[in-house]
Amino acid sequence: MKKSVRSTSERREKTISLLKQQGAVQVTDLAELFNVSTVTIRGDLTFIEKMGIATRTYGGALLSDFPSMTTERTIETKQTEHLAVKQKIAQLAVTLIKPGNTIILDSGTTTYEIALQLKEMKDITIMTNGMNVANALVGANQIELLVTGGHLRRSSLSFYGSQAELSLENYHFDMVFLGVDGFSLTQGITTHHENEARMNRRMCEVSKKIIAVADSSKFNQVSLHRIIDTEKVDVLITDSQITDVMRTGLEKLGIDVMIADVSS
Repeated sequence: MKKSVRSTSERREKTISLLKQQGAVQVTDLAELFNVSTVTIRGDLTFIEKMGIATRTYGGALLSDFPSMTTERTIETKQTEHLAVKQKIAQLAVTLIKPGNTIILDSGTTTYEIALQLKEMKDITIMTNGMNVANALVGANQIELLVTGGHLRRSSLSFYGSQAELSLENYHFDMVFLGVDGFSLTQGITTHHENEARMNRRMCEVSKKIIAVADSSKFNQVSLHRIIDTEKVDVLITDSQITDVMRTGLEKLGIDVMIADVSS
């Protein structure tokens, strides 16, 4: 017997990958490939159709025109990608933080760079679901550091799950800094993992201001799970490679776009 794909997210990402490669998929072929029922596959295709990625057909689905779907990379790989740009974005992000502020730093490599630049700041409270972010701040004794706890997702060094979400229940924060896998005007802010998306949404709910930190390579990229709609973002901090079309679209939504100087 073939081993089934246990993770719904993994199965759906594989289905999207097949759609991109082939242009179309069949229910019966997918059910055999993943060793699941045709009912399960139909549910997957309905979900993918609602995202706008595919159009359902009799017995299958066709690929729709859609922003580029991302594939997840390890945190080790992400740490070296666009590093200088991320550091400049982090420098700009830190200018928004003042003594007395309470903030959430999402897990991720750009938020990790923010954490590194906050180590000398005093009188701020930081909560994070990122093991890498927490490790960066361990020696910063003047910062009140809170960690969500929960299940550790090792590929991203992020905590998630009901325990992590409950840890936010009795707090209200001034701002949350979100590092994202995909940023699209039409499809919102997205990530690869369903539980991480749920955790990020909860972070947004308990924060007055939502600040997305994303280098321009993330634009028009879409991952499987939406965190929030784009218009819910208050501030986007990015680099000068943002297109005029993207910047204009964001500003029309009322989003404050901050551009990091990466020339030096």
